[in-house]
Amino acid sequence: MNTRRATPILTGEGLRIPARYKDFGEFRKWTHSRGFPERGRIDYLAGRVEADLSPEEIYTHGVAKTAIGAELHALIVKPGLGNVFIDRARIVSVRARLSVEPDIVVVLWSTLKSGGIRDIASTRKRAAAGARSTTGPGAERIIELEGAPDLVVEIISDSSVTKDRKRLPPLYAQAGVPELWLVDARGAELRFEVLRLGPAGYVTQPADAEGWIRSPLLGRPCRLIRRPTEMSRWGYELQHAPAPGE
Repeated sequence: MNTRRATPILTGEGLRIPARYKDFGEFRKWTHSRGFPERGRIDYLAGRVEADLSPEEIYTHGVAKTAIGAELHALIVKPGLGNVFIDRARIVSVRARLSVEPDIVVVLWSTLKSGGIRDIASTRKRAAAGARSTTGPGAERIIELEGAPDLVVEIISDSSVTKDRKRLPPLYAQAGVPELWLVDARGAELRFEVLRLGPAGYVTQPADAEGWIRSPLLGRPCRLIRRPTEMSRWGYELQHAPAPGE
């Protein structure tokens, strides 16, 4: 095999990816390898490899992502319900031929226990330096979650509009992801959408006059608000109403 032709090349125009990685199995092997790029977001969408090396806009993307992730952490992780991942958590669905790194991912322990999603360890040998135990937490290096997480959050940027709104939702639906949030903070009006998976695909949950939308995962209404900070930058807050019985 000509390794030069099989190696991704970073050029001034982006990442040039060899044709062999259009095969789902080959792409998946690549993500396990040391040669997989450590920067940018590289996804596999049912035969299409998409690489986005654009810098993340801080106040319409990064700050919103942090605020949403922090509140989900308080609602999911602190009560011991599951885990919340922000960036670089690779979700793989063999059924949908999908391998992606969403902005935020929520996985409940109950879903892991039922086998709805499972940890996939790296195929590379674990570094032995400093490691005295081969069992227990940290013995394996988990680099993929295979199956359907309980929630995926995608925050739309200029370089991902069509991908986030058109190409990803049908594939997330095919993978069986029960809930998808789409956030678009680029314009004068903040857009926050909660989509629930139905028999025919995602159905947008209705918002009331104050912007409250019921999240099936959280079991309560929530809304995302945005306000300027004292430095005239955007700040965000994911608000939620009490769940029944609280």
